[in-house]
Amino acid sequence: MALASRRRLAASLLALAAVLLAGPAAATGKTGQVTVFWGQNKAEGSLREACDTGTYTFVIISFLNVFGHGKASLDLSGHPIGPIGADVKYCQSKSILVFLSIGGLGTQYSLPSVQAATDLADYLWFAFLAGHRKGVHRPFGDAAELDGIDLFIDQGPPDYYDVLARRLWSYNKDFRGRTPAQLSATPRCRYPDPRLERALATGVVTRINVRFYGADGYCAAYWQLEWDKWTAAYPNSMIYVGLPASEQTVGYVHPKNLYYGVVPVVQKAANYGGIMIWERYADKQSNYSSYAIQWA
Repeated sequence: MALASRRRLAASLLALAAVLLAGPAAATGKTGQVTVFWGQNKAEGSLREACDTGTYTFVIISFLNVFGHGKASLDLSGHPIGPIGADVKYCQSKSILVFLSIGGLGTQYSLPSVQAATDLADYLWFAFLAGHRKGVHRPFGDAAELDGIDLFIDQGPPDYYDVLARRLWSYNKDFRGRTPAQLSATPRCRYPDPRLERALATGVVTRINVRFYGADGYCAAYWQLEWDKWTAAYPNSMIYVGLPASEQTVGYVHPKNLYYGVVPVVQKAANYGGIMIWERYADKQSNYSSYAIQWA
């Protein structure tokens, strides 16, 4: 009897040791994170108004859509630039992260060389992030420091975005306890996205907003297959389910189907990050994020 007790105790200790060595179990389930793209339609309202909805935890300003050939410029669809700096600080005071997305749906950007990628990284750091350098104009004002940069590379060659990502990330070495140059990416749903594959391979992109929508309908039909590929390929990045807020966009998921069909599947992944909504104007019309924030 005593021998049996000792064996049970030994087995229990071995099991406990195995648990401790394995570390904490991977977290699954709700994260409460909802990302939205803002800046694509003047009728969507101000950035401050978006942050006041209470349905977003992460806002991506879009887009810096000209870069790589000696110039860089923003296209915010007629939004006045002046108030944005104060709005950024207001959003951050509500614990909402604010990123700037580069690229977009236009055709006036690419990185033709290593030097072009380095120059763009330096410009982003000193014009929008925590860096300050005399002579570099800060479009949102000197006091506004964005939390990071999003890569929304939808056209052109894939070259040198890895150089850009590493250069931006390198600025963090001078800071303790925070990473002022955070990075996200917003690829198309088919894995891998050839335009972002090299940048993602650097391992410094911590958030990936996968766009599970598109004109050909593939993403809507095979979203689960592609979701599994993305979550498996980047276990150290948080993966977000990118969905349109407009019923007119191919890939729209009705809130009922979001709750019963999508959410239970994606939240099983250890690196599930939350839901990304495209975009603020459509969401203002449909109020899609009011459902997303409850279930994310």
